Amino acid sequence: MKTSETKIRLDQLLLQRGLVPSRERAQALVIEGKVLVDGQKIIKSGTSVALESEIRLLGEDLKYVSRGGLKLARALDYLKIDVDGKTCLDVGASTGGFTDCLLQNGAKHVIAVDTGHGQIAMKLRQDPRVRLLEKTNARYLTREQLGETV
Repeated sequence: MKTSETKIRLDQLLLQRGLVPSRERAQALVIEGKVLVDGQKIIKSGTSVALESEIRLLGEDLKYVSRGGLKLARALDYLKIDVDGKTCLDVGASTGGFTDCLLQNGAKHVIAVDTGHGQIAMKLRQDPRVRLLEKTNARYLTREQLGETV
């Protein structure tokens, strides 16, 4: 790694450069040994690296913002569920793997609900097809909050 006055956590740098959709995904790639910094494999996502470091990702990245998307894609295929044109509800959205999968499989709109906040991938947060209900417990959802049939 190059020495520099300005350093940043590796997971934050990956996100800042747009190489990953979320900090969680950055951490997963680092732990899996799929990130090279100036030619060296780094396996701790909190490692401080120079802002100008050369970053290279190894291997194929996920199709979805998290592995949850892969699981749902398999279930949709196996159970022959067609979400094309439908409004869907993602309860416990977290990073948004299910939401991403639903959108990539043709859902017209996804209502993503989570008790936490600030976790969903930025690309989903900015997608007009996603309505995000953060700090919301799904047990207490009302029809008025949903606004439509899901």
